[in-house]
Amino acid sequence: MTEEVDYRYSLANERTYLAWVRTGMALIAGGIAIRIFIIDAGASPLLSVSAIGFAILGGILTITSYLHWQDVQRRMEQGEPLPTQRGPLILTIGMVVLTVIVIAGSL
Repeated sequence: MTEEVDYRYSLANERTYLAWVRTGMALIAGGIAIRIFIIDAGASPLLSVSAIGFAILGGILTITSYLHWQDVQRRMEQGEPLPTQRGPLILTIGMVVLTVIVIAGSL
């Protein structure tokens, strides 16, 4: 039997999800901005890879944040321990890799 979750926790879970979605949208917008810059400046092919990478990273974060939101909501309703968030690790690794690509493409 599921128990009604305190709405404050449910809303906090939703706000966290929305924050991750905004981060994903910013990464996608960054990828688009890099792509526009590449077209105007005729920059390195590595920057094209980084533009695609930023967009993919944004999409991955958006998908994983939704799955995490669902999992947290379900666990709160069932009184189970909450899962760990994978978003920070995904974002950190992705940003380090993309930073290296952007730097290499700028040289």
